[in-house]
Amino acid sequence: MQIKDIGLIAAYAVTLVGLSYPLGSWLARLAGTDSLGRLGVLERALYRISGVDADRKMGWRAYALAVIVFNALGALAVYALERVQGALPLNPAAMTGVEAGLAFNTAVSFVTNTNWQAYAGESTMSYLTQMLALTVQNFLSAASAIAVAFALMRAFARRGSSTLGNFWVDMTRGVLYLLLPLSAVFAGYLIAAGSIQNLDGYVTVHTLDASHYDKPRLDAAGQVQLDDKGNPLTDPAVSTTQVIAMGPVASQEAIKMIGTNGGGFFNANSAHPFENPTPLSNFLQMVAIFLIPAALCFAFGHIVGDQRQGWAVFAAMTVLFVVMAAIVLGAELVANPQLTALGMDATQGNMEGKELRFGSFSSALFGAITTAASCGAVNGMHDSFMPLGGFVPLFLMELGEVVFGGVGSGLYGMLVYAILAVFIAGLMIGRTPEYLGKKIEAFDMKMASLAILVVPLFVLLPTAIAVSVDAGTSAVGNPGAHGFSEILYAYSSAANNNGSAFAGLSANTPFYNVSTAIAMWFGRFGIIVPVLALAGSLAAKKRIEVSSGTLPTHGPLFVILLISTVILVGALTYVPALALGPVVEHLKLFAPR
Repeated sequence: MQIKDIGLIAAYAVTLVGLSYPLGSWLARLAGTDSLGRLGVLERALYRISGVDADRKMGWRAYALAVIVFNALGALAVYALERVQGALPLNPAAMTGVEAGLAFNTAVSFVTNTNWQAYAGESTMSYLTQMLALTVQNFLSAASAIAVAFALMRAFARRGSSTLGNFWVDMTRGVLYLLLPLSAVFAGYLIAAGSIQNLDGYVTVHTLDASHYDKPRLDAAGQVQLDDKGNPLTDPAVSTTQVIAMGPVASQEAIKMIGTNGGGFFNANSAHPFENPTPLSNFLQMVAIFLIPAALCFAFGHIVGDQRQGWAVFAAMTVLFVVMAAIVLGAELVANPQLTALGMDATQGNMEGKELRFGSFSSALFGAITTAASCGAVNGMHDSFMPLGGFVPLFLMELGEVVFGGVGSGLYGMLVYAILAVFIAGLMIGRTPEYLGKKIEAFDMKMASLAILVVPLFVLLPTAIAVSVDAGTSAVGNPGAHGFSEILYAYSSAANNNGSAFAGLSANTPFYNVSTAIAMWFGRFGIIVPVLALAGSLAAKKRIEVSSGTLPTHGPLFVILLISTVILVGALTYVPALALGPVVEHLKLFAPR
C-alpha cells in the first residue's frame, strides 16, 4: 500500500462523514409528518393530480400492500416496454423487442433494486427503454426502500400507534426532495468530467489500428516507389472501424450510484470511460454509493431522539466494512503467482480484469464498497479477483447487505440484526429483551427471524439445484471451485439484491432468468413484509423506562454485540458453501509446488 492509497482512504472517510451527517438531518425531516413549507407546493400538487390523500395514515398491512402492488405494476410496465421497444421511438440501433425470459428477469431486477444484467445494455436496450423503464425504476425502487426504512424508524419513536405513515408520501418525498436533486447535481458533474448525455445515433469511427492509414508502395529492393511527379505511391488503406454507442448515460449513472442500483448503461459498467471518466469521478462514485445509507444511520438517531443510537449503528457498519475491505485490498495487492512465474510484473498487484486508469487498489476498494452497499456497479471484473478477493464481495452480500447496504434496505436490515442482538443479550441474563424502550416479544422475534432467514433460503437452495442439473452447470465457463463460486455468487447477488456478477457465468438462459428472478423478488419483498409487520408491532407498544437491567444500545459493548451477531449468522449460514468455492480455490492457488 502506497502513501497515495492511505490518502485515498482518509479522504474517503472524511468526505463520507462530512456529507452524510448533515444529510441525515434532512432525511429525518423528510420522514417527519411536518409540512415542508414552500417546498411542499409541488408535493401537494402531485397528490392532488394523483388522487392521494396525504393525511391518510396506513397500518402495516396497508403499507405493505401498497409497496408490493406499486412495485408489481412497475415490473409489468418495464416488461411491456422491453417487449415492444422495437416499435417505439428513440431506438437508434434499431433493436428489436427483448426476448420474454430476459425481459421478465430484467423487469424484476430493476424493480427490486437488484439491477442484475444478463445482457449488454448498449446492444439490447433502446434509449427509450433505458430512460423510461430502467432509469425511472432506479428512482422508484430506491424510494420504496427508503419509505420502508422511514416506517421502521417511526415505529421505534411512536407509542401506542396503529399506523406507520403513508407510503405514497414517503416515496414521493424520497424521490422529489432527495434522489432527484442529488442525481441532478451528480449528473451535471459527470457530464463536465467527460460522461456523455445525448440522444445521438451510434457513431462509426476508425480505430487506432495503423492498418487504416495508406501505406507506401515498395519495389523489389525495398525502396519507396514514386509517380511521374516524384510523389510516393501508396497502397489503399484497410478500413478498420468500430461502432461506439451514444446515449443518455450521465443521467442513469448518477441515480445508479446514489440509489445503490448498479445497472450500467454499458456492459462494461463503471469501467467504461463514458460512465466513469476519471479517477476523481471514480472516487465520487464510491462516495455516492455509501452516502444515503450512511446518512440514514444519522437520520435514525434524530428520529428516535438519541443520536448515539445512530452513531452505534454507523460504527458497527464501519468496523465490518473496514475489516472486509482490508482483506480484499490485501488479496488484490498481491499478484497471481501463476502469472509472476511467467515473468509478469508483480509490483502492481493483481491487475487482471482491472482498469489501468484505476489500478488494483481503487478497483478492489470499489469492489468492497459496491458489494457492501447492495449497489452492484463494478469498475473491474470480480470474476478476476484473487480467490480471497472474490470471497469478500461474496461474504459482504451474504451478510445480508447490511454493511451500509442499499438505500433504506441496509438500515432496516441492520436494525433487524440489532433486535436479534438484544434478544440474545436478554437470553444471557434472563431478562425480557428491549430495544429503544420497546419490549421484544415472540411475534417480533418471529418476524425478525423470517427477515433474516428468507434470503439464505433463496441463495443456498437454488445454488444446490443449479450445481445438480445440466441447465445450471452448462452455463458455467470455468470448472471446479471457481465455477461453483460463479453459481453461488449469482444467487447471492440476486437474493441480496446486489446485481454484480462473476462474469464467467452465461446467465441469459431460461433456467437462470427464471430462477434468479424468483430469488430477486423474494429476496426483496420476503424481507420487506416481515419488517413492516415488525414495525407495526413496535409502533403499537408503549415505551418502557430505562432501568438498571436495560442493556445500553449506544456504547462499544452493544456495537461489539451487534457486529458479532451479524458475523455469527453469516458464518453459520454460508461458510460451508464458501469453503467449497473461494477457500478451496485459494488453497489450490497458493499450495506448495
